[in-house]
Amino acid sequence: MPGNPILWKPAAERVRGSAMGRFMQKTGHDGYASLYDWSISDSPSFWSALCEFCDVEFAREADAVIARPDDIMDAGWFAGSRLNYAAHQLRCGGENAALVFRGEDGTRREISRDELRERVSAVAAGLRAAGVTTGDRVAAFLPNCPEAIVAMLATASIGAVWSSCSPDFGINGVVDRFGQIQPKVLFAVNGYYYNGKTCDTRTTVRGVVEAIGSIECTVIVEFARDLDEAAGVRGERAWAEFARDGRPLEFEPVDFDHPLFIVFSSGTTGVPKCIVHGHGGTLLQHLKEHVLHADVRDGDRLFYFTTCGWMMWNWLASGLASGATLILFDGSPFFNDGRVLWQIAEEEGITIFGTSAKYIAALEKAGLRPGDEFALDHLRAVLSTGSPLAPESFDYVYDAIGADLQLASISGGTDILSCFALGNPALPVRRGELQCRGLGMAVEVWNDAGEPVIGEHGELVCTRPFPAAPVGFWNDPDGARYRKAYFERFDGVWAHGDFAELTADGGLMIYGRSDAVLNPGGVRIGTAEIYRQVEKLDEVVESIAIGQHWGDDVRVVLFVVLRDGVTLDDGLRQCIRAAIRENTTPRHVPAKIIDVPEIPRTKSGKIVELAVRSVVHGEPVKNTEALANPDALSHFAGIAELAGN
Repeated sequence: MPGNPILWKPAAERVRGSAMGRFMQKTGHDGYASLYDWSISDSPSFWSALCEFCDVEFAREADAVIARPDDIMDAGWFAGSRLNYAAHQLRCGGENAALVFRGEDGTRREISRDELRERVSAVAAGLRAAGVTTGDRVAAFLPNCPEAIVAMLATASIGAVWSSCSPDFGINGVVDRFGQIQPKVLFAVNGYYYNGKTCDTRTTVRGVVEAIGSIECTVIVEFARDLDEAAGVRGERAWAEFARDGRPLEFEPVDFDHPLFIVFSSGTTGVPKCIVHGHGGTLLQHLKEHVLHADVRDGDRLFYFTTCGWMMWNWLASGLASGATLILFDGSPFFNDGRVLWQIAEEEGITIFGTSAKYIAALEKAGLRPGDEFALDHLRAVLSTGSPLAPESFDYVYDAIGADLQLASISGGTDILSCFALGNPALPVRRGELQCRGLGMAVEVWNDAGEPVIGEHGELVCTRPFPAAPVGFWNDPDGARYRKAYFERFDGVWAHGDFAELTADGGLMIYGRSDAVLNPGGVRIGTAEIYRQVEKLDEVVESIAIGQHWGDDVRVVLFVVLRDGVTLDDGLRQCIRAAIRENTTPRHVPAKIIDVPEIPRTKSGKIVELAVRSVVHGEPVKNTEALANPDALSHFAGIAELAGN
């Protein structure tokens, strides 16, 4: 069966000049398939070679690359070694920019590599003076600003544990997260800007500090210039006062699995899980993904649209270790009619531009053509994640942004703080496909019988240990919650919760979350398959599909958000059904199509099928604090049309 059409293919000299090309040559492999197979079959040699290629510095060498190769939950990677994540992020000095911050209001700040190191040293001294030691937790309620990067690196440098969320969370959402990990210090912002408005966060900060008794010191960052800095909370310190000059920066060597980050699941089905990632696994995985898969080079200008509440912020921050300048943006990506990010891309010379699939789809719907409006000759790659990137969005990127780009749809998640499948500068880009499985990640697609399949839909699994697996969950001493989350479906195998297909040419296609898969008549259908067809229609802005229990079966219900002035009449319903039937199967065709004004989504922009399904069935949604627009759920309650045939 022929594969999906190739939309871009790297020139031979580009492959040879890429880090992936050099790594293949160094390790004696003449193609990616051979390299990938070796990285799985001899993973100790692969990870050792990666450490050498990326100049990973161990304060103490490992006794064994992998101590327990048959235990995917606790493999013991680089057992006995000691290192520090922050030391690698700050190893490049000089006057070149480390960080460039751009706000939607036009604010620009630049920090050199030497200045970044000095600021990290000052904040680390402040943390030590506040009594923070190895293993203590430091939390941040901050926008995507330089202070967040500085405070994170300072925390990591002393072996403390960092956790962050974005300032658009309410009190309960923050307490649900930070209350579980009991931080000693909280970095918080007085306010932030979004879509031209100033958002005051001081009331939220007061509520959080009152609710979490472990917070001894609250450091206030005066981000919103038109608001007073003081929040009036326990142990309050201004950033400038806290970040004082101190002794020269030191890096505490810690065990490979010593906790570095605590990140949180979305929390839409209950209290968020606190997922712990270690210094070594995070460092090695991000170096692999940046240097080899994204071809990040010294001097690159790396951008990802993200908040501090999404794991892509942690991924972006790690780009410093590869010599990149990080371009930080905080605000609405649709400010200035959706052009603000592309204006920044032109002005800052961004070479690698990362965003969400929904943003790319929204650009296309709005009729924007960044490649025509802005000078993007320096742009080498566009990365997309957050949800499956539709094949039509592939077409749009190559038509409206740039013809000679590596478009990398990437997929992984908070669970591994990285990717299972992603881009590759040495491979072609095929329409609708993620280019490849990540090196060292034994990714397969299994059917319900637990058998690996190619060219069929199934569960995305990882069958062998990998360093970026979580150290564990916070407050889960026997690992029971960790095991239940990933290893109950198939014993001893990581089941990620994605409904996917491995293609014959080694690419991957994602069809949505397994727990949101529709099951009419016992046939499993990925929601992304429906969205791809519906959202091609000009009349539809976006959509969300659920399975509604009906009799002894399930029927597919599709909700659509329409363009202004468009009415959902029988003609449009027929058009939607025809598009789905012609391009998928009759099973995909929804029994009901209903228009709604808005679709609920998480703060990182992901639509929430499970929450909508719960509302339709009259069940409570356990944690609306995790949603960016929880009021949108009301549009799905008590719909008369769903009570009848």
